[in-house]
Amino acid sequence: MSSVPNILICDDDPVVHESLALYLDNDNFTHVDAYDGRESLKMVVSSKPDLILLDVMMPEMSGLDVCRELRKTLTTPIILLTAKGEEIDKILGLELGADDYIVKPFSPREVIARIKAVLRRFGDSPASSSILRFDRLEINLNNYLVKVDGDTIPCTPKEVEILYLLASHPGQVYGRDQILEAVWGYEYNGDSRTVDTHIKRIRQKVICEKASWSIQTIYGVGYKFEVG
Repeated sequence: MSSVPNILICDDDPVVHESLALYLDNDNFTHVDAYDGRESLKMVVSSKPDLILLDVMMPEMSGLDVCRELRKTLTTPIILLTAKGEEIDKILGLELGADDYIVKPFSPREVIARIKAVLRRFGDSPASSSILRFDRLEINLNNYLVKVDGDTIPCTPKEVEILYLLASHPGQVYGRDQILEAVWGYEYNGDSRTVDTHIKRIRQKVICEKASWSIQTIYGVGYKFEVG
């Protein structure tokens, strides 16, 4: 992450851009703007932002489709901006790999606080102990990389954080709400089944047959990382 974080604002409402720009400038952030989904994808490539504010409802291409496309190759933090009452969009957005969501109408101060919180979680430089190694598996929270047999597995930041959380406490059972609180870092009021979706995707990506570890489902409770 650059010393002065660069924020990409993706929203079709000029008022949103103007209000957020004032607060971002005041907090010494730089920022660039996109007003539709397709332009958002182009700006991600050209401006290489440190964080993306992404409105769900945009012309040309929805924010959810943009998020889905970005997560194929990038781990850049994404905060979704959703209209009040779009509960299904918030849940789907988190399942697609968004790191946070904010409901409109919002206070620009709240947005700045959320941006700082996400960047802090994503940009912290943990000690070398933040690298976990098991049979043929490596989870590196320093650079958000997961490797199986030395090959990098494309995972979203939340998938890496969930896997690291479970693997850093082998044998400990985590409930869905515990995982949401630990990984998302705030009280999540949506459907906790989003954790199930993340676990399913982790299992589909991190395939390591006959390894000495596994992610086990504890029915009615949650999940645990079992070794041996």
